[in-house]
Order: sequence, then structure tokens, then C-alpha cells
Amino acid sequence: MDLPKFRPPKGGHQELSCNLYVANCGPAVGLTLDRIASAFSSYGTVKGVYPADESGCRVIVSYYDETCAQSALKALNRNPCHDLGGRSLHIAYSVERPPCQVISGDSVQVSLEASELNIPGIYLIHDFVSAQEEEQLIAAVDARPWHSLAKRRVQHYGYEFCYHIRNVNTEQQLGALPSFVTCITEKVPLFRKLDEAADISLDQLTVNEYPKGVGLSPHIDTHSAFEGSIYSLSLLGSCIMEFRASVGDEKDTNFVRKALYLPPRSMLLLSREGRYVWQHYIPHHKVDMVNNTIIERGPRRVSFTFRKVRKGPCPCDYPQFCDSQR
Repeated sequence: MDLPKFRPPKGGHQELSCNLYVANCGPAVGLTLDRIASAFSSYGTVKGVYPADESGCRVIVSYYDETCAQSALKALNRNPCHDLGGRSLHIAYSVERPPCQVISGDSVQVSLEASELNIPGIYLIHDFVSAQEEEQLIAAVDARPWHSLAKRRVQHYGYEFCYHIRNVNTEQQLGALPSFVTCITEKVPLFRKLDEAADISLDQLTVNEYPKGVGLSPHIDTHSAFEGSIYSLSLLGSCIMEFRASVGDEKDTNFVRKALYLPPRSMLLLSREGRYVWQHYIPHHKVDMVNNTIIERGPRRVSFTFRKVRKGPCPCDYPQFCDSQR
């Protein structure tokens, strides 16, 4: 939805404007935009009425002339509006919203294909599941209980991931992976065409629900917790996943950074160096800059992350990053 670039004033600021921010008014409360325009036209020619946000109960009413907006505000603010069924409106002058902030100095070129990253062990398959399968997967997890974390909700299958120790208790198995993920696991062997060593026997699943603007902090999945292949399926919404590795030793604060766009229904594989050396994370943004295009994140993104629980120490070739070999 293309929304007008206006917002309500902050801190009681009331600068005269042609545009009014009108709350308790919109399709969600039974008022069409045409009906709202008709009501406000009593005070002057209305340029347009637009949704102020995605709530459906706040609109922007735009006039050609500031005096018309001033008259409407004085007459209707906190007063019943007869033409809108006696609804009491809350009105303020609307001010121009600053453009979406994308910090160019902190940006990184975004790749659309994993091969463009030149990080060994990172692969991406687009449209790994169909739109119908996506709908069925979301329905399946929404029918099961979610567990709330600080900013997102999760579900665990196979084994529970313990966030306070960043590991799993291998002696507490929750059971087999649920049958509703068969449409995913039966396709995992496709990655063997990209990485012959990819693990395809998976026994742990974490489902994450990310509200708009919520990301994921930089981390490497604990070496001793999981084997060498980590799969993550993105559903409903897209995001940018960034990767960073220290230029010097692991304590060096200078990083090489790369980024990959993850569209809905795509499956990501992290293995080898991409799994063991590079931190991965999702910036906490409401909009992503994908090269020269601004992509607004949806209200909800759900990821299915599959792993194989490790039952012994990690023997990887990257001891400087490995908790088993320190």
C-alpha cells in the first residue's frame, strides 16, 4: 500500500498545514474514504483522503488550502461529526514524514544470489516451497502454542534450544519432527547438488516469528550444539541477512561484511566456513535497501530453521571459533 508521507505531530506541535491527521476514522470503523471526503468537504475542497497507516482507523485528509484545514479542525476536533454517524474525531495538523532512513555510510552491497557472496558453504534456493505449502505451514504452526521471547515468538521441535546457554540438552528429546514439515525435509536433498557434504538427516527445528522491524543479533550457532549444516526457510516476509567475519583474530572489531536478500519461500543453507566462521544476523529495520530499491518489510516474517543436534565435540577445521576446541 502506498501511504502518504505524513505523520501526526510530536510533542503537541501544531504547525498550520493543509493536511489533517484524523484518528477514530476509517474503513476499520465502518467509514469509507469517499464518505470521509464528503464530510470534510463542508469546510473546503478536499484534495484527497488517504490511509494514515495500516490500522484502518486513522486517515490523512488533505486540502488545497490551509484555511480549510483550520476550519475543519476547529469544527470537528473532539466533537461529534453528524455526517459520520456522530463519531467523535481526534484531529491534529499532519506534518511531512522524513524519508525512510537508510544509512548509506553503514550500508553494504546486497546480493540476490548466494554465489555472489563468495563465502564457501552458503547457498540459497529460491521458491523452495510453493505458495500453497507456505500457507499450510503457517496454518500448522499457528495451530500450536508459541513461546514468547523479548521481541519475537518461537516454537521448538525435536530438541529445545536453550537461549541462556546457546545449546541443547541432548538428553531431553521432544520427539520426532512434526509431519507438517515433510514438504520441506523431503526436498532438503536438493542441496546435495550444491554441496555434496550437506547434512540431510535433521532432528531439530526452531520456528521464529519476527514482527516488523525485529531482527536477529550477530552470532555463530554454537559449534558443539549442532552439526555442520543449518537450513533456514523464510516465509511470509523478506529480509536482508548480513554476514560478517573478523579481519584479524576473532577479537578484532574490524569486520568484512556481506549481505544477502532472502525473499519469501527461499531456503538458505549455512555450511563449512559460512556456518563456522561468519557471524550471521538480521538488521533491526522496518525497511531494507536492496541495492537501489527500498523494500518495506511485511508485518510478519516466519522462519523454519532446521539443524542436526551434535552428540559429541565439534571436530571442525576452525578451532579459533570452536567452543569444543578451546
